[in-house]
Amino acid sequence: MKKFKIVLFEPEIPQNTGNIARLCACTGAELYLVGKLGFVLSDKYLKRAGLDYWGDVEIKHLNSLDELMQQNVDANIYFLSTKAKKLYTEQKFLPGDIFIFGSESKGLPEEFITEYIDISLRIPMKAGKRSLNLSNTAAIVLYEAIRQTDYI
Repeated sequence: MKKFKIVLFEPEIPQNTGNIARLCACTGAELYLVGKLGFVLSDKYLKRAGLDYWGDVEIKHLNSLDELMQQNVDANIYFLSTKAKKLYTEQKFLPGDIFIFGSESKGLPEEFITEYIDISLRIPMKAGKRSLNLSNTAAIVLYEAIRQTDYI
C-alpha cells in the first residue's frame, strides 16, 4: 500500500519535527524535510521529541519544493495553509497523498499558495488567530486521511 507523505518546508523548531517524526513512525508515513532546516539533525531536542522511534521513520531531505514536485508528478499533493479556501475535511484523500506544511514562523511561500490554490487546504480556526502548532496540524490532517482510507 502506498504511504502518506508528510513534507515540512524549512522547519525551524526541532521539537515539532521530532514530534512529527514520531507521528510518521507510528502511522507508517514518510517524512520529507525540504529546504534549509532551522536546526541540525543531531539536535538533542529533535532526538528527544522523536524518542526511540527514529529507526522506524523514513526521512528524506530535498533541496526545494520544486524538486519534490518534480519527483512526484503523479501524486496527489496538498498544501496546508491558513490562507487556503478549502477545508481539509472537504477533500477525499487516497493512500500515497502528499501533505506539505510550511515553516512555523512563515508558512509556505505565497507563490505556492497562489499557484496551487485549488490543492491548498486549511484547518478551521477561530477568527483572529494566526495558526495552530505545526505538529498538531500534521497530526490532524494525517489522521483524517487515515480515517478516510482505513490505512492502519
